[in-house]
Amino acid sequence: MAAAHSRLVINMQGVDKVFGKFKALDGVSLQVHEGEKMVICGPSGSGKSTLIRCINGLEDIHSGNVSIAIMDNDGGREARIGMVFQQFNLFPHMTALENVCVAQRKVLKRSAEEAATIAHGLLARVGLVGKDDAFPAQLSGGQQQRVAIARALAMNPDVILFDEATSALDPELVGEVLQVMQSLAQEGMTMLVVTHEMGFAKGVADRVVFMDGGVIVEQGPPSQLISAPIEERTRA
Repeated sequence: MAAAHSRLVINMQGVDKVFGKFKALDGVSLQVHEGEKMVICGPSGSGKSTLIRCINGLEDIHSGNVSIAIMDNDGGREARIGMVFQQFNLFPHMTALENVCVAQRKVLKRSAEEAATIAHGLLARVGLVGKDDAFPAQLSGGQQQRVAIARALAMNPDVILFDEATSALDPELVGEVLQVMQSLAQEGMTMLVVTHEMGFAKGVADRVVFMDGGVIVEQGPPSQLISAPIEERTRA
């Protein structure tokens, strides 16, 4: 795989997650390396979104271990994780610029001027020149999701998790968000993408992971997993 010799960023070992009597993750182990582009796919309820929410600490795990770190000769550091949700989760009373600024100021303690400069540049980067002062209600779904991507980028993440980032969009708006995601992949961003967009997986992913019933059924490069899967469940 393309990232086989780069540094390990995410290491999940034997992770279980239970909701009541429902086992959402059942002994899942997964490793992600720096610069890797991974697509996670599978039917509804298979554990895809739960997996990345456990990586980001939005869900507690019941057993196993999740390590989020970049290791090097100096011992390493905790990796910074960004996340883009299915629902955009923008503050409706804030402009696009303010939505990208707020976490910079509160979490990274950047000055208002520095945060605004960074936010302005990132909005341009995701194709939203001239939309700094627009409120979410004045933006299309695709534009709102691109603001959300800019917000994630503003935190200087080592990894970005995408949780079905295009599934809430009208079909004609999906392409503009996928284009931004593709550009991030080309720039070398480490990405875990939960999606049903198999065209994106074929064109961008280093590895595709197929989940069902809370387990990883099969994983491999898209040329193998999509075109010539080994497991019967994947073929079905």
